[in-house]
Amino acid sequence: MLMAHPAVLKDLITQYETLALLGAEESTPRAQQRLADISYTLCVATGTRDVDMALIAARHRLSGARPEDDSLLQESAPAVAASGA
Repeated sequence: MLMAHPAVLKDLITQYETLALLGAEESTPRAQQRLADISYTLCVATGTRDVDMALIAARHRLSGARPEDDSLLQESAPAVAASGA
């Protein structure tokens, strides 16, 4: 399965949440279609069939979403090579 880049997922989540917050489901046909398009894209990008599961899967793929994800950690000091003594 192709995996969407986390930046793409973050953008899709932001767009979905913004449209949902603005009430796109009960708004103009254009806003409804945009919400449907983003929902579909989220499902395709995450390999799910339900937008709620797609949102969960997308958030899980974002940096720092998992406890074992160390992508946000930085080394406090550079590694020092062991001397041959």
